[in-house]
Amino acid sequence: MTASVTAGPFTTDSGPLPSLASGAPATKFEQLKANSDHLREPLVTELANSLPNFTEGAVQILKFHGSYQQDNRDHRQKGKDKDWQMMLRLRSPGGRIPAALFLALDELADRFGNGTLRATTRQAFQLHGIRKENLREVIGTIVRSLGSTLAACGDINRNVMAPAAPFVKGAYPAARELAEAIADLLSPQAAEGAYLDLWVDGDLRYRIKPQAAVRKARTLQSEGAVASGDSREPLYGSTYLPRKFKVAVTVPGDNSVDLLTQDIGLVQFADPNGRPQGCNVYVGGGMGRTHNKDETFARTADPLGYVAQEHVLELVQAIVALQRDHGDREQRRHARMKYLIHERGMAWFRQELQRYFPHPIKALRQEPTRRLEDYLGWHRIAAGKWFVGLPLLCGRLSGPQKQGLRHLVETYQLEIRLTPNQDLLLCNIATSQRSSLVRELEAIGFATPEAPPLLARHAIACPALPLCGLAVTEAERILPSVLDRLDAQFTRLGISKPVLVRMTGCPNGCARPYMAEIGLVGSGVDQYQLWLGGTPNLSRLAEPYLEKMPLEALERTLEPLLLAWHQAGGRRSLGAFVATTGRDAVEQMLTAAA
Repeated sequence: MTASVTAGPFTTDSGPLPSLASGAPATKFEQLKANSDHLREPLVTELANSLPNFTEGAVQILKFHGSYQQDNRDHRQKGKDKDWQMMLRLRSPGGRIPAALFLALDELADRFGNGTLRATTRQAFQLHGIRKENLREVIGTIVRSLGSTLAACGDINRNVMAPAAPFVKGAYPAARELAEAIADLLSPQAAEGAYLDLWVDGDLRYRIKPQAAVRKARTLQSEGAVASGDSREPLYGSTYLPRKFKVAVTVPGDNSVDLLTQDIGLVQFADPNGRPQGCNVYVGGGMGRTHNKDETFARTADPLGYVAQEHVLELVQAIVALQRDHGDREQRRHARMKYLIHERGMAWFRQELQRYFPHPIKALRQEPTRRLEDYLGWHRIAAGKWFVGLPLLCGRLSGPQKQGLRHLVETYQLEIRLTPNQDLLLCNIATSQRSSLVRELEAIGFATPEAPPLLARHAIACPALPLCGLAVTEAERILPSVLDRLDAQFTRLGISKPVLVRMTGCPNGCARPYMAEIGLVGSGVDQYQLWLGGTPNLSRLAEPYLEKMPLEALERTLEPLLLAWHQAGGRRSLGAFVATTGRDAVEQMLTAAA
């Protein structure tokens, strides 16, 4: 929805909505949020009518409740109504899905959805194909199964990421606990009441019950610069954030969460006994951009420094408050924190942050070289307990594989954890169950989960067509064939080294293609921007080399570059080869095949 300027401030339950920092009156979008009674209207009213779809205003408020309205473009016919349906996304910090919740989701997908579940790149499940008239029952069932969709979408903190592996040594347990604490800390308080009212008749048994450290940090949301001035929604206020906000926590050396693509990236340190000590903090990452709009761009986060553990939660909410107050509320495409930091600089950011956060921020602690961990195959958690990582190309669970996984989860009561790579971990497997599970997994297509095809191992794609309203071309449905084509080309050229490939149907970057060694970003029907030069460990941005490459030209476009890389010995990654070879030389290789 494009924001448009309206005529001046107005009054809400929280008082008058102030003009923007620039002095301009509030935009239509900001007024919509302020008028919603903390995300109730016009959603409550429209849920009561019999129309198959919501109006645009209700759609925008619905996002905060974890749902997008979509229409199936495969079913569009001239002169006919659109095939309206809802996508639902869960809030699941660190990707944790208990057995009972997974079984409920599986049943809901079959009864009310399109029969599939999809693991997202932010470690959550999505359901597709939900009809408006079934939305209350579906969300209500999720909540009663101890899940939630609150704040999975919208201008608010999204699902908090963390390493999915349930390791019990090192900083892993502390990182998971911190991710869950941040998710609770940044959960909207007044909006939670609206959420429960709408979907479970106000049943307060399902309220978020934060731990003591979160409760203590929350008391500071009503004090000083962190306070929004809205007593019901003390951190966010009645207009919430200018745009979405993303946080990830990891441990030193593990970059499964794509740390530098987050608004806030935290690296959790712990002592040898696993007690948390503090975090390295990175700020200002983000992937979304718009074609032909140079003022929008992908950006990696900057290092802020190291913060002691007792102040981490306070720092996180201070940064959110800073973005709340200074983020652009006039131009939505320019509203992410990355633009604020890019334009005002880290020196300004540090100085301004002192108004919100009074504690010291020290120099970064040294970290080991990061790796893109995926946890595929069998791993020992502790004596007598295991987990197994299963590759799910594009994250889509359907058909016999979905049925088989339901049987395993139900039979063995296994917890599921989703990875940022759209893979799935089956957790808490007893040693006595392992041999049976090996056989049953083989029967549903997971004979060698530790060894998926080389290019498929770390490749991810967004859903794109037919359901995403922003998609200009395909991604999920054609990534498998694209990988097959590249694999055949690599085999023919004698290349046996992995390359990180990511694909999206538009430039918004949901599959984080701008960090890939080969990034394909939809720019037209069957046409893609070609991005090159990211790294296997997700430490550097790629660069755009071609604006509109027909997909059928993929192999002949890449061939000179791949040959040069192979002939150079292939000791370096393809991304490193691109970076060291230089832009001019790489462009010549690409255009030589045109």
